[in-house]
Amino acid sequence: MTSPLLSRPGAVPADPPDAGVAAHYGDPFREQRALVAGEASVDLSHRPVVRVSGPDRLTWLHSLTSQHVEHLEPGVPTEALLLSPHGHVEHALYLVDDGQAVWAHVEPGTAGALVEFLDRMRFWSKVEVEDLSTSYAVVLTPTAVPREPSVPVRTVAHGVESFVARDDVASVLAGPVAGVWALEALRIADGRPRLGLETDHRTIPHELGWLETAVHLDKGCYRGQETVARVHNLGRPPRRLVLLHLDGSESVLPEHGEPVLLGDRTVGSVTSAARHYELGPIALALVKRSTPAEETLVTAGIAAAQELLVPA
Repeated sequence: MTSPLLSRPGAVPADPPDAGVAAHYGDPFREQRALVAGEASVDLSHRPVVRVSGPDRLTWLHSLTSQHVEHLEPGVPTEALLLSPHGHVEHALYLVDDGQAVWAHVEPGTAGALVEFLDRMRFWSKVEVEDLSTSYAVVLTPTAVPREPSVPVRTVAHGVESFVARDDVASVLAGPVAGVWALEALRIADGRPRLGLETDHRTIPHELGWLETAVHLDKGCYRGQETVARVHNLGRPPRRLVLLHLDGSESVLPEHGEPVLLGDRTVGSVTSAARHYELGPIALALVKRSTPAEETLVTAGIAAAQELLVPA
């Protein structure tokens, strides 16, 4: 689905996984500053919306996900992961309950597999799972937008996420807007991981700092919990997420998957990169746990200093 905001003057379409919305509207640095100042909104209508309703929704999701949601209060946002039996991250959900249903947005391209899996796991639980992406969309605004009482919001970094009717996206975002490039630069600077960028088929939550935001270590059994508990108790995840401060003398940014080198040895790979309005060129990278934190690394021929996000 293509956003109506792409028809705005200066709008430049984003590449996958953010295709369908604007990367920027002509001035990414100004847009970053406006976001930080609380003066701009972001079109996130490319992100799928999934709703889980029914009286058993919270206990059911509690049994499936990494997060403690059994007693989640209406209007309190949280994050949750769905893991494989071996503890690898398969889905990331950003959710909030409105008292009657749990609303979640997920990464582009993942809603179909998520809904299919959840449907298979319903058994006798009184729940209903729906992909509402054709009728609802996500927007990030400085403050909550007027909405139906049944559609919740999530207060997050740099604004408020609202689930709005898809037909209302253009009118809700009638004021100043920033593209997803601006939001991505702030996300990278904050060290927040994204499914599909910071993750691969063997990622476990410990490597990305998700234990702090999306995993509850004292809840009951769920799929993948044994791996979570074992690695947490041993304290030895195989990789760790770092923020790279790149040498600003180069005019290019490393691509996703670009090898990260320590001397002539590959110790990891770049997952996301951006130009920050204050920090300059930065990137997130997954590196081997044993990589010395004080060492300067190199990626795409660019020297990079490490900033620890996940302890070694």
